[in-house]
Amino acid sequence: MTEQLDRLLRIMATLRDPQHGCEWDRAQRFETIVPHTIEEAYEVADAVARGDIAEIRDELGDLLFQVTFQARIAEEAGQFAFDDVARSIADKLEARHPHIFAGAEAPGEARDERWEALKAAERAHRGAESAMDGVARALPALLRAEKLQKRAARDGFDWPDAQGPADKLAEEIEELTEASPDKQLEEAGDLLFAAVNLVRAYGLKAEEALRAANDKFERRYRAMEQLAGGTFAELSLDEQEALWQRVKREGG
Repeated sequence: MTEQLDRLLRIMATLRDPQHGCEWDRAQRFETIVPHTIEEAYEVADAVARGDIAEIRDELGDLLFQVTFQARIAEEAGQFAFDDVARSIADKLEARHPHIFAGAEAPGEARDERWEALKAAERAHRGAESAMDGVARALPALLRAEKLQKRAARDGFDWPDAQGPADKLAEEIEELTEASPDKQLEEAGDLLFAAVNLVRAYGLKAEEALRAANDKFERRYRAMEQLAGGTFAELSLDEQEALWQRVKREGG
């Protein structure tokens, strides 16, 4: 394992070599690599969802390359190196599992509470001033909404049951319907935020729920296209709806 990791680090250094490296790799900076890092993370998730073991291996390699790339950029600037990245996560994991690495009492049912308390202590150590600090702006919007809401809930700012967010969702639908054009984007955001809150009240993850809905819609649409024999776009809306209902009845 060390041999292959060392090989990867040497390849990265060669690609970034000022004289003999790759022109594209030499031109990259932290911010230009980030979109590729995010893309590779999603490709890992896709490979896992498909259960393709070979693809999982390859996509994890692509993601590891992104970490290596960012660390190399930092090393060249004298900021940190790959070993520092590995040390940082190793230190964090040991600190977050004191019952395993430091002889502390096992948390039992209080595991989640202690985990969150440890992470809150880490944020405070880094100078966090708000419960909202540390919720990355680059997260997918639904996931970020859920995390912001959970942070607020830990401070007691939350609905006591699902009825509150359900009523709020109905209110936001009405406000979007009545909004002037210059307010529609804001009201649409409030509607989606409220929907996340309602989904969270049922103990579900909005990102997972919407991903499942996307997959279902795509599966049903493809089934309609097959039933139409390549003429789906030429059908009337009523004919398309009839195919949609047929696919649903057949378990699509």
